[in-house]
Amino acid sequence: MARAGRPPQDPARRIERAHRILDAVAELVLRWGYDKTTIDDIAQRAGVAKGTIYLHWKTRDELFAALLRRERVRMMAEVRDRAPATLSELFGEFSRALLRRPLLQAVLTGDSQVLGKLTRQKRSSTSWLQTGAAFEPYVAELVKRGAIREDPGDHLVTVGSIVYGFLFMRTSLPDHARPSDERVAELVTDTIERTMSTGRPMSPGDVEAVARATLDFLDAAVEVARRKLDASLGLQGA
Repeated sequence: MARAGRPPQDPARRIERAHRILDAVAELVLRWGYDKTTIDDIAQRAGVAKGTIYLHWKTRDELFAALLRRERVRMMAEVRDRAPATLSELFGEFSRALLRRPLLQAVLTGDSQVLGKLTRQKRSSTSWLQTGAAFEPYVAELVKRGAIREDPGDHLVTVGSIVYGFLFMRTSLPDHARPSDERVAELVTDTIERTMSTGRPMSPGDVEAVARATLDFLDAAVEVARRKLDASLGLQGA
C-alpha cells in the first residue's frame, strides 16, 4: 500500500531503477571489492539518491544478495537457452556460463579480494543452482532410461566433485598452464560422460526422454532462481 500523501510509483519504473542500482553494484564490486564499495558510491554511480537505495533494500548485504540472485537467474536462463540434452552437456554448459560471470566465480572460489568480509558467508550461494530437491528425480529418470549408471550412487557428490574440481584447479595453475574457459567446459562435459554413462546405446525414445527431463530440470532451476530474485526485488505477490 502506498503511503498517505505519496503517489504510487509505476512498478515498471521501480524495477528499472532497481536493475540500474544492481548494475552499479556489479561494476563497483568487481572494480573495488565489496568492502570498499559504499552505498554513497552506488547511489552516485546509479544516479539515484542514497535514500532511494534503502527503499529497495534495507542493508548492503541484502543489496548484494539481490545482485547474486540476478546473476544466477541470468546464468540459468543462458544454460536453458543452450538446450543441453544430457547430464554431461548440462553441467558443461553450467561451467561455461559460470566462467563468464566473475561475480559468481568469486562466490564459488571465495575470492576475498572481491567479496571481502562476505567470503565466509556467501560461499554456498551458487551451490547446485539451488535445485537440490529437483536433482534426485532428474537423476532417477536418467537411471531409468539407461543414460547414467545407478551404482555407486552419490550422483550429486560425483558431479559436484568434477565440476568444482575443474573450476578450482583452473585458478591454482600458472597462467601458461591454465586451460581456457571453453576447454574447462569441454573437460567437465567429457569427464562426467566418461564417469557416469552406462556406455550402452539408448533407444530413440529414451534419448528423447532424457533430453526432455534435462530441460524440465532446467525449467525448475530457472523458476526457483526467479522466485528468489523476485523476493529480493519486492515482486512477490505482484
